[in-house]
Parts: sequence; C-alpha cells; structure tokens
Amino acid sequence: MKSPKELSIDKKLMSSLEDLINLTPEKDMIPCKIAQALMADPEIESLQNYANNVSIMRLGFNDHGPVHMRTVTYNAIQMLAILYKANIPTSLQAEKAGSFADSVTAVVLASFMHDFGMSIGRQDHELYSVFLALPTIERLLNQFLPGDSNLDRRTAIRSVAMEGIVGHMGTRKIHSIEAGLILIADGCDMTKGRARIPMVLDNAPKVGDIHKYSANSIESVEIVPGKEKPIRIQVLMSAEVGFFQIEEVLLLKINSSPAKQFIELIAGVENCEMKQYL
Repeated sequence: MKSPKELSIDKKLMSSLEDLINLTPEKDMIPCKIAQALMADPEIESLQNYANNVSIMRLGFNDHGPVHMRTVTYNAIQMLAILYKANIPTSLQAEKAGSFADSVTAVVLASFMHDFGMSIGRQDHELYSVFLALPTIERLLNQFLPGDSNLDRRTAIRSVAMEGIVGHMGTRKIHSIEAGLILIADGCDMTKGRARIPMVLDNAPKVGDIHKYSANSIESVEIVPGKEKPIRIQVLMSAEVGFFQIEEVLLLKINSSPAKQFIELIAGVENCEMKQYL
C-alpha cells in the first residue's frame, strides 16, 4: 500500500503536470497518461520500495524510494514549467526532434525510475537503473504511442529518458536540457524529511552519515522563477552542516548540468544572510 506521503505527492505531481500541459496549445495529455500509469503500476512500487530498503536498512543512506523518486519528478516538472513560461525550448524542441510534451514525457519516465538501481547497490546504480527501467519505458511508450506513425516519438522519448537516468549522478557527461533538469531535480530533494528514517535507526557510524546529518538540517528547498536567471533554487537550513549538502551534492550537480545556464542558487541558515552561489 502507498504511504500517505506518496499519495499526497502523487496528487500534487498530477496537478502540476496537468497545469503545465494545459498551458500548451497542443494540450497533448501523453505525459499525464504515462504519469498515471507509473503511479498505478505495482511492479514499479515494489521496485521503489525495495530500493529504499537497500538504501536505508542495508547501506544506511537516506531515502531513495517512492517518495524520493516522486519528489524528483515533481521538482523537474516545476523547472520545466518555469522554462516553458520563459519561452526557453527543451533540447528536443530546439533540435526539432520532438515536442514539448515529448520532453515532459521523457523527464517523467526518467525521474520516476532513476533510482531503480539502488535495489542492487550504490555503485553504478544509475547504470543498473537503465537496465531495470527500460522494459517499463518501452511497454508504456508502446501502449500510449503505438504504431509506426509514432516510431520517431518513441525513439526520441526513450533516448532522452535513458540519458536522464544515466546522468542523474553527475558523473557522466550529458548534453540535453531534459537530462540536465533531472540531475538538478535529484539534487534538490534534500530536506530533512528525506533523512528522517535513517536518523532514528540505531546504526553504528559509517560512510554516508554526513548525508543524513546535512539533509536533516535542510528546512526547505524552493524552486521558483529567478531574478537574474529563469530558475531560482532557494535553500533554507537550520544549521551550517547543511552547507555540505549544498556544496558537495547540489552545486556539483548544477555545475555538471547542461541546464546550469538557467539556474541561480542561494542558500543560508535561518535568520542569517543568504549566500549566493550562482
């Protein structure tokens, strides 16, 4: 069964996605249909839950399960909406290889399944995620975009989705705006709720603890229209240990992203001056 948190994020995610698609003149609902199918798929839910079990119980890391993957999807949709309203095309649009809806679909597929590989282990989990997600990507694209007439759409969406999954750690070179947004969206999920379960477990100190403690100090992450760049990421924390999460995780991902040019980043401790990074 889904947790109340999952159900809440599902509702928020679908509302944001429908609002975004309704902004477009085509109103192509394929991204919404695929998102609904992802949320309702018991095999996906099982993989996400087991990935979380490996991450938290076996490795002592923070959340890499259904809530995290939904949150990354929601973050990416927020950024796509801001870029769309600023008339900034995605890579598929700029290259005339696909529509905005195709870009949104690729981002939803990749974000929702990007950490499947954590069900196997941490090292190279982004590569394992591709292998595990590909059958679902192909099944859903064949279901909602069937036939030879949609072959080019399926090819483009699948390719960008796979790039987004492979590139979400920032350790492999990626080139599309879509994949770059997934990379940043992943880094933005660092609020204290993500570290709640690992923090209460009675585990001996181990590698990775700094991620739990730094994430536990992050009070909020806001993705809003920027002042100097289209997208502003604003991080508020309760303690300075949170700067580890900013400087060793999020900032590295932004610097590795093809979407860096669209991002401004500010962060700070409550009741203190905010620090501007980008």
